[in-house]
Amino acid sequence: MCGRFTQKTTPEELARAFDLAAIPDDLGERFNIAPQSPVLVVPGGPGPRRAVPMQWGLVPQWAKDPSIGARLANGRSESAHEKPAFRQALERRRGLLLMDGFFEWATEGRIKVPYYFSRPGKEPFAVAALYERWLPPGEHTEPPLPLWTACLLTCEAAAPVAEFHDRMPVVLPRDTWQRWLQAGPLHANDLRELLRPHADHFDATRLKRYVNDARHEGPACLEPEPQAKEVRLI
Repeated sequence: MCGRFTQKTTPEELARAFDLAAIPDDLGERFNIAPQSPVLVVPGGPGPRRAVPMQWGLVPQWAKDPSIGARLANGRSESAHEKPAFRQALERRRGLLLMDGFFEWATEGRIKVPYYFSRPGKEPFAVAALYERWLPPGEHTEPPLPLWTACLLTCEAAAPVAEFHDRMPVVLPRDTWQRWLQAGPLHANDLRELLRPHADHFDATRLKRYVNDARHEGPACLEPEPQAKEVRLI
């Protein structure tokens, strides 16, 4: 599972890291992104790569009410092809969700202790995502603006995340991006190969509980717990 993450990387750095033809809209440095917030997604298909803002929480095209997106921030990669909410997007609308770290919590007694997972060099990475274009049903006097939404896919957790939760985002290596973003359905073997824990390195840092409140923002969200050491696990 992934319920919160960060996106602090500048648009210029994102453009370089992900070979973007257009610099994404600057949403500012964000240290505590929660579902229903705007996130940056690289949509699939032909043409130059670009990143666009979408709302985190997938709203299927058939939904009558966009509030369903609050329950669809994450999707299990193993069963996404079976679920009506994800099936069509998995076949036709695959993307990359851009982030540079995510949070999980450990329970110590009655206390939820936050941990932050980031790459050793703090560079951004791409997570397998699905996205949809939703329009409100019914007749309208003027064409309604579409709502673009996205969810991230999860897989079995690898170390160090597995010490805190049994699920983690599907982090896609650079050499898989093009295959994931290509137009049209993917073969089941391709999906199994892509949507799994890939060999990667993450640092786990124990943080102060300030970040536990989703309303909090800013660098204080990443302030380490006093005396806590950053531990690199593989």
